[in-house]
Amino acid sequence: MLIFLREYYLLGTTQKYDRIGKIICELMANNPVLLTVLAHPDDESFGMGGTLAHYARKGCDVYLVCATRGEAGDVDSERLQGFGSIAELRETELHCASEQLGLKGVFFLPYRDSGMPGSEDNRHPNAQINASVDEVAGHVVKYIRELKPDIVLTFDPIGGYRHPDHIHIHNATVLAFEHSADAAFHPQAGLPFQPARLYFHTFPRWFLKVAVHLMPIFGQDPTKFGRNRDIDMKSIAVMNFPTHAKIDIRDVMEIKDAASACHASQGGMGMRRGLMGLFVRLFGEKEDYMQAYPPVNGKFKLKTDLFS
Repeated sequence: MLIFLREYYLLGTTQKYDRIGKIICELMANNPVLLTVLAHPDDESFGMGGTLAHYARKGCDVYLVCATRGEAGDVDSERLQGFGSIAELRETELHCASEQLGLKGVFFLPYRDSGMPGSEDNRHPNAQINASVDEVAGHVVKYIRELKPDIVLTFDPIGGYRHPDHIHIHNATVLAFEHSADAAFHPQAGLPFQPARLYFHTFPRWFLKVAVHLMPIFGQDPTKFGRNRDIDMKSIAVMNFPTHAKIDIRDVMEIKDAASACHASQGGMGMRRGLMGLFVRLFGEKEDYMQAYPPVNGKFKLKTDLFS
């Protein structure tokens, strides 16, 4: 004990927090488990990659359920050399990213990328959005009951930027979480189990509003943002979700960057370049979450740890 205290005293502040978290994880009979449920390969890196790396680094068991293999993603032809399909390429990129982030397991659901609203991919019979929310929730609850996570993460109610698959998997994850302890809900999916908390990953609205105002100055249309110019930043910025937790990811930014780089077909490190890259470097060293369960009512103290 005295040796530990001496080592603790000599550590810097960031190292102290990391050391404490790792010790807590190691002292528990079973490692804390975090499960994130997302839609496409790259969602785990570009969005909440810092959080996943942060907890994996502490010694927690971090798992990902990915609803599709990103078949509708726009990929340059040269990127497909050596791969039989876009799905095969993007699955490979996801496994690369999962190794960088330290994920313990990645699981795919049997659905196809639905594409953005109005695209031909919306009509594919196996598109995720063409399955009922209850059906998708049945798959999600199976992993909740098998992995027994303490914490479940997913998108906010508008799926971050209104992607149909993001919204659909959000709805399915919420339904699965709400009924995971109900033996009558998809009984074939395993024995009942109730995770402790459900969080939605959110983007700081002030950040988005500043970006919307500054983008025209730099010659960019905020209603036509992204690789395919199909994201309306203005409509996203007006939405308002509370922030109940902020996770400091400065100690794992290099890991998040390495995981993002794995998704070269989707821009990779492009998120760290240009105008948005500047904003991220200046203001994006934390990742925000809304606590959906247990519900937060009235005044609350901002969390810095999802497990607290």
